[in-house]
Amino acid sequence: MFSLHDKNLAKEILSSIKKSDVHLRFMHVCGTHQDTLVKHGLDELLKECGIEIGQGPGCPVCVTTPKEIEEMLLLAQKGITVTTFGDMIRVPGEHYSLQHMKAEGCDVRTVYGIEDAVAFAEKQKDKEVVFMAVGFETTAPSTAAVLLNKPPSNFSVLCCHRLIPPALKALLEMGETRIDGFIEPGHVSTIIGLAPYEFISKKYHVPQVVAGFEPLDLLMAVWMLVQQINKGNHEVQNEYARAVNQKGNMKAQAVMKSVFTVDEKKWRGFPVILESGLLVRNEFEQYDARKKFEDHLSVLTEKEFVEPKDCRCGDVLRGLISSKECPLFGTLCTPEKPVGPCMVSGEGSCKIEFRYQKKR
Repeated sequence: MFSLHDKNLAKEILSSIKKSDVHLRFMHVCGTHQDTLVKHGLDELLKECGIEIGQGPGCPVCVTTPKEIEEMLLLAQKGITVTTFGDMIRVPGEHYSLQHMKAEGCDVRTVYGIEDAVAFAEKQKDKEVVFMAVGFETTAPSTAAVLLNKPPSNFSVLCCHRLIPPALKALLEMGETRIDGFIEPGHVSTIIGLAPYEFISKKYHVPQVVAGFEPLDLLMAVWMLVQQINKGNHEVQNEYARAVNQKGNMKAQAVMKSVFTVDEKKWRGFPVILESGLLVRNEFEQYDARKKFEDHLSVLTEKEFVEPKDCRCGDVLRGLISSKECPLFGTLCTPEKPVGPCMVSGEGSCKIEFRYQKKR
């Protein structure tokens, strides 16, 4: 809840933005930012000040591709124990979800983190256990640290980790939608720092602000972007200085670099994005599920995958439409019967909009 002081400060920030008389479109890439914006009605308040904020590809579950989901479904069908986060289990595949496969008798387990999957593998040495490792720079260090610590031989990961800065570059170069500034994710930035964003401002002249997750954090980030634009600046500023520094977490970066290499990666709703994905290094290939179970997964190599019919999650992730503009939103697609991942994940724009629409 807002304290009286916070309310007064929020009013001052909004008043200052409104006096600037701007009409700008910003994008963030963080599900927690989206939740804060919609939960507290900041998106509507900012629209009254000439600011529109959309969510880009900041939901790790949402950007995971149909092929990656089918890989896990196939491994489950082959009798392998598959583990992942609760949201991933409910994402629809081409015909089924992992939740459906579990109901059919496959060994599908929800875990809170990779450590839980390792613990299960240690207890069940007679079973092959695969962990679906999704997420951005925030969760990748945990995956890397586990592999460095030599987990049991019956454990492996299906690596689906992705990197945020290359996706921002892709959005700008695709040029499908106007982006006057980026609000960068606080969690990711605690790991990578500010430096990896700087090429975006220098090359594309787009201002950026790294923001925390409280309502005032987001309002301040918007105010800082507006000030940059009014002054003709385009740089990376740090609103979240209480947690983020210029260099980030050097130890976490070193752990990631020792376990992963960077390569191109497909994202849901996007073409292949260069240097946006993490691959397990050859030194750790015994823990790479794609190599360990290559014979099983080879049938998917040449297969083409498409989005669910009429689902526009891809357009939402690229900032082309809002969730409410999808024809399936709230009718054929609900949290109880989701068609696409944006209605499944707690960080998905559609799920967030649906959750708070009655409050609006």
